[in-house]
Amino acid sequence: MNQILLDYFRCHGDFADLGLGGNLSNESGFFRIKQGITGYGQCVGGPPSPKLADPIVDASRLAQCEQGRLRLPFDLTQVVDNLRYERYVTSFRRSSDRITQSETVRRIYYWLRPVLPVSLRKHLQRMSFNGWREIAFPRWPVDLTIESLMAHVLALVMKCHRIERFPFIWFWPDGAPGCAIMTHDVETAAGRDFCGELMNLDDAFHIASSFQIIPEARYTVTKNFLDSLRSRGFEVNVHDLNHDGFLFRTKEEFVRRAREINRYAKEFGAEGFRSGAMYRNQDWYDFLDFSYDMSVPNVAHLEPQRGGCCTVMPYFAGKLLELPLTTIQDYSLFHIVGDYSINLWRRQIELIMQRHGLISFITHPDYLAGKRAQEVYVDLLSHLDQLRTRNNLWLALPREVNRWWRNRHQMRLVQDGNQRRIEGPDSERARIAYATLEGDRAVYSLDSQANRGAFVAASATK
Repeated sequence: MNQILLDYFRCHGDFADLGLGGNLSNESGFFRIKQGITGYGQCVGGPPSPKLADPIVDASRLAQCEQGRLRLPFDLTQVVDNLRYERYVTSFRRSSDRITQSETVRRIYYWLRPVLPVSLRKHLQRMSFNGWREIAFPRWPVDLTIESLMAHVLALVMKCHRIERFPFIWFWPDGAPGCAIMTHDVETAAGRDFCGELMNLDDAFHIASSFQIIPEARYTVTKNFLDSLRSRGFEVNVHDLNHDGFLFRTKEEFVRRAREINRYAKEFGAEGFRSGAMYRNQDWYDFLDFSYDMSVPNVAHLEPQRGGCCTVMPYFAGKLLELPLTTIQDYSLFHIVGDYSINLWRRQIELIMQRHGLISFITHPDYLAGKRAQEVYVDLLSHLDQLRTRNNLWLALPREVNRWWRNRHQMRLVQDGNQRRIEGPDSERARIAYATLEGDRAVYSLDSQANRGAFVAASATK
């Protein structure tokens, strides 16, 4: 249990000594860790609830400090993995989900999709997503369960060990309070042909982005097209194989397609992958020869496959680094929610920055060609540019985030006499941060002497 906390904060390995405060339940289910924090897994204190709607076990008072060791009423690693890997989803799958996940229905839809106008598709999808606003977990519009859980456990450790000031390696380079990436999924030939104009929009705000390209069936992909993206400083990634909705139908089929996808990764020179329509099975990711993936939503209320990883931070899923989608897609915003403004995006950005997370976007050249959609997108780019200037938000390519997070994973916080320093790759960009307690909340701040100025933000467990 210690390692998952150490990996999250990149701190000294001897600060935490976590144990279990009793026998875990035989069954897995939902239970309350703290007011506002719901866990899923086995717990101490009674059987957890199989459904979130049931009265759930309250384990908030069962954490104990015994002889300098914090004993939790749950296995922290198990709970975090259950959330990241979406192992809770079957507990609240609805009857309507079984219909929309039907292979026959999906096959018919994807067969007709190329000839279905958006005006018809959006009505079918609104019917499919009916009731999405009533889904209680994960929490819309951004779920911060893992961030709250980590801050809560850190606060308990600090109380148990009577630590007043807890040092760790800050999440982002150069003391940035958060990070944002812009990605474009290219779904049609019309979208491919609009990529040049979309690059012009991004370039106007000095924002580099990545383009996810479908290798087969949808449109022709030429070397000249890929070179036109890379030559302007944009990134190229692989987007599924043919975007037919069946990549994860069976493991045998996935393994077969993964071999073809891996071949295209080499041909494209791609480091990253995203599946079509955000379908996913993270337990199979080791068959993909990529450095990172971008197929897991934070909250999947408006995706064909429900669930969500409940975190706004990158995390390792096997050998791949997952860069979760943490904001609503442009198609869903415009055509499902029916909002042609950046109000929801701004709200999501605000929530994510409060926890210093990754703000990741999916926009499509296929849906940004119209004037109205372009105006909204330009507003978003302008807002991100202002956050970079005003708040030092790090705007990066996905591959840059991948490299930073992998390097941070190798960094060590070293005590050198009365001083602390960071060792490891890219350590010159790393910053030391401190957590202090305000009541039962962990509050993070950067070391003002070691890190070029102070930055203070609450990472509270509310």
